[in-house]
Amino acid sequence: MAFINFSAGEIQCKIVYYGPGLGGKTTNLKYIYDHTAEAVRGKMISIDTKGDRTLFFDFLPLELGTIGGFKIRIQLYTVPGQVHYEATRKLVLRGVDGVVFVADSMRIQREKNIDSLKDLEKNLKEKGLDIREIPLVMQYNKRDLEGTNIPILDIEEMEEDLNASLNVPVFPASALHGKGVFETLRAISKLVVKDVSRKVLAKLGASR
Repeated sequence: MAFINFSAGEIQCKIVYYGPGLGGKTTNLKYIYDHTAEAVRGKMISIDTKGDRTLFFDFLPLELGTIGGFKIRIQLYTVPGQVHYEATRKLVLRGVDGVVFVADSMRIQREKNIDSLKDLEKNLKEKGLDIREIPLVMQYNKRDLEGTNIPILDIEEMEEDLNASLNVPVFPASALHGKGVFETLRAISKLVVKDVSRKVLAKLGASR
């Protein structure tokens, strides 16, 4: 649930980038950070683990407007995708308001994409959240590998594997080059603000 900071006049919304290891979650956040005005962003924090990292920073996307007169501060997090960091992924998901699932388009990663999505559903369920109700978008990353000698999955295959039952917005992307990165962020931010607005305004109304 979003946190209401009355002293700062802000509502803090948490978006987590989830997916298999080395699929592009960190690259997404780095691109967003590097292309966000310094005046509206906080410091990027990196927690290094062996072969993977957890990153987070926050920023004030002024174009999202306000909720009940409160400014909206977006907190972006990544989770380490490797299997043995499950405890860290669960910790990062605490208080989540929306999720970007970053899938790896390389064919060799097909099963890891599927396993990671199942892991997300299980970990959300443990926190009392339904993957079909929480704001969620899919990003199919590494589409820049099309036309190279690296075998990649067709969009249709990824849709069948990951989105057939969820039917959430999808964004083909190349996080390395920035393609689809901000489109993904805008989509999840709008879904989160809509969902949080409903909950926060109801809460504020009940407290009056």
